[in-house]
Amino acid sequence: METSETLGGIAQWAVDLMDALGAPGAAIAIAAENLFPPLPSEIILPLAGFAASRGSLGLVEVIIWTTIGSIVGALALYGLGRWLGAERLKRIADRMPLVQVSDVDRAEAWFAKHGGKAVFFGRMIPIFRSLISIPAGLERMPVWRFLLLSAAGSAIWNTVFVVAGFQLGEHWHIVEDYAGVFQKIVIAVVVIAVAVWIALRVRRIRRERRDTAPTGR
Repeated sequence: METSETLGGIAQWAVDLMDALGAPGAAIAIAAENLFPPLPSEIILPLAGFAASRGSLGLVEVIIWTTIGSIVGALALYGLGRWLGAERLKRIADRMPLVQVSDVDRAEAWFAKHGGKAVFFGRMIPIFRSLISIPAGLERMPVWRFLLLSAAGSAIWNTVFVVAGFQLGEHWHIVEDYAGVFQKIVIAVVVIAVAVWIALRVRRIRRERRDTAPTGR
């Protein structure tokens, strides 16, 4: 597959895989992206769509194979979460500063109620696309349900980006630019949320220590 510009890094690696293996190469790249979130699907998927627009790969073939790759990667992280288990996570949380076992209990209760929606929509949000598989495994969501929700969410995400790359052709990188903005917004929201949570938790701990401290006469 040739492009009008010189590719480098991740993009060139993905192109080399697709040149060597065809659509299954795109599946391998996407499976790796699920396991290593810094590998951006926002580059790999439009590139695969561009390859389809040049006739190197079939459009439907690319969508199917990339979705298979997404499922394989998600299943690996689901297995990691299932191996870790909620009880082991609680023991880890008990040793961590600021984190309490009750936090894990609340997260479990939330996931028990909203886990299906979290997995489905999480597959369409940068960063969370990969990580959402771990709590699903931790909470032992039935494998068939996890696979169904992951496949549905991944198919939507993959189709949007592959078709965008197909339609834009040599200008596929425009997709990456817009997706990059979305990803930065998500990262900013996460950083702010974590910072607020830490500030509130530190404030609460200090208040509890002050309230329980012995008072001098």
